[in-house]
Amino acid sequence: MRNMGVVEGNVPVSDNSWEAVKRGGDASIKRWIDGQLDGRTCVIVLVGSATAGRKWINYEIQNGWNLGKGVVGIHVHKLKDKNGNQSRIGVNPFAQFTLDVNGVKKPLSTYVKCYNPSPSDSKDVYNFISKNLAAWVEEAILIRKQC
Repeated sequence: MRNMGVVEGNVPVSDNSWEAVKRGGDASIKRWIDGQLDGRTCVIVLVGSATAGRKWINYEIQNGWNLGKGVVGIHVHKLKDKNGNQSRIGVNPFAQFTLDVNGVKKPLSTYVKCYNPSPSDSKDVYNFISKNLAAWVEEAILIRKQC
């Protein structure tokens, strides 16, 4: 996703760098995530088969929303992995968060969109995401401003 050239200033973290961050423990991971959110207007969650409910995904979603950032999800199960396989669709990670809006409790998924690209071929899915990502981000920012 980062290599699409649609998300400015977002440099992929290498496996070695991420391992160094993890070795620093929870406080180190929080600082790293907070640093990634700093100066950004939107959190993009790539939703795989095991994304929902993960501790650090939850932290990023909750922290991004609480900081007033747009939040958007994109199902990536149709993209082929390094072994050329597609996976099963993951659960919407925003459904597990509850917002209190004027005394009415609603799931965050009421406000945050989680796109499931319609093509079935991995290359077509990649192109579909690339073509639409900027608009999805802008829409997420607008939705967040209205909440």
